[in-house]
Amino acid sequence: MDIVELFKVLSDLNRLRILNLLLREKLCVCELQTILGMTQSNTSRHLNKLKDVGIIEAEKSGQWMFYKISERFLEENDILLEFLRQRFETEQPFCKDLETLRKYKSSFTCKDIRERKDVVKKLIYHKEGER
Repeated sequence: MDIVELFKVLSDLNRLRILNLLLREKLCVCELQTILGMTQSNTSRHLNKLKDVGIIEAEKSGQWMFYKISERFLEENDILLEFLRQRFETEQPFCKDLETLRKYKSSFTCKDIRERKDVVKKLIYHKEGER
């Protein structure tokens, strides 16, 4: 992977927010869009850019497409990832996104989002206000 291309892709706040969450665990598009308060098309566009440069990979499970950090990217970029993890744990909006992820994962799944998206959003954002 070309270093210039890598940093171009990482120079976007939304892509960094996605990376922050995917460094924690594998997530589907609907989970990412709900947790980050983004539209499906915007989320998919950013996921495709991350996928095109090899940062993330997708795997289909039933009707859901899940995204995770590519093993190759993890192996080849350990110093960069350690730096990003440290910053993600101390800077906003990354800390807030991790808190929202914890709230979401404590009670919900993809199926809940598809069936009751408004209820899920209301419950995970009730202390933070609407996104």
